[in-house]
Amino acid sequence: MTVLVTGGSGLVGSHTIEALRASGVPVRALVRPGSEPVPRALGAEVVTGDVADADSWRRAAAGEVTGIVHAAATVGPGAAAQAYAVNARGTRLAVETARDARAHLVHVSSVSVYSGSADYRPVVERRDEETPFQRIDPADHYARSKRESEQVIREAAEAEAQSAGVTAIRPDVIYGERDRLFAPRVFRSIRARILPLVGPCTNHLPCVYAGNVASAIVAALERPCPGFRAYNVTRDAGGPLTVREFMQAFAAAAGVRIRVVRLPVSLARWVLALWSGPRLARAALSFMTGEDPYVTDRIERELEWRPVVDTRTAIARTVRWLMGNEKPG
Repeated sequence: MTVLVTGGSGLVGSHTIEALRASGVPVRALVRPGSEPVPRALGAEVVTGDVADADSWRRAAAGEVTGIVHAAATVGPGAAAQAYAVNARGTRLAVETARDARAHLVHVSSVSVYSGSADYRPVVERRDEETPFQRIDPADHYARSKRESEQVIREAAEAEAQSAGVTAIRPDVIYGERDRLFAPRVFRSIRARILPLVGPCTNHLPCVYAGNVASAIVAALERPCPGFRAYNVTRDAGGPLTVREFMQAFAAAAGVRIRVVRLPVSLARWVLALWSGPRLARAALSFMTGEDPYVTDRIERELEWRPVVDTRTAIARTVRWLMGNEKPG
């Protein structure tokens, strides 16, 4: 049983390789040229190529492949062309490859498919996999490309073109070792020793550890179901930490004493809008002041998945990696 993983040098892909290799599963990684060291060090066979290129997929899937994990993605507010080339076209080729290989496809999606990247609210909600999709801001290319990607795999499953079934894993903001986006920004803020936080800081950040996402991906590979199935994967083991607790845990792991400066929401909105523009300001404020509404009941019930790593342990692992990689991204 060989599993093909795309994005094997990235956050989710590398943790998935680790989890599969720990179980003795052979892994082949499709990565961009120059990204070979990480998946190779984790024990994967490496194929270089481009997930938006059909020939790269043919080479990567040569021989017997029983599972495909499509974790490669362009993350963040990048250019529309890049987001759709990697996130949408790459997914179409993943579907075609999985169909030809009769392999179960696990697609790493995002909770942004529900309503975009800025829809976190201060009130407690419960959004499950049956929650209807809402409008996404036309400028939110990441969320729109992720929704289009899910539509691709859903249509393939419904048309029975993908006989081995497809699973969409929908994480929240992901952090962990080899994170080059969220965790390094937190780390730099902690090292400044004065940390501005917005509002009362009693809400819980919508974050999930990459190792817990990887364990959900492995569970989906081990229990493939026909057709299309989506699962939210949005929590670590144990109880969630508040924003203040999360940042203090980060500081403690880094051995830094921080002074928290609380900013009124109105002032933070104005500063962020000047710095990054109104749309990104809305997304940042939503993330910093909102509660995570996405529940994991379905995957816990159907795949018997439970996150293994708690948030404090995950933060300690993340900080240890960051301190050993002063320029992680």
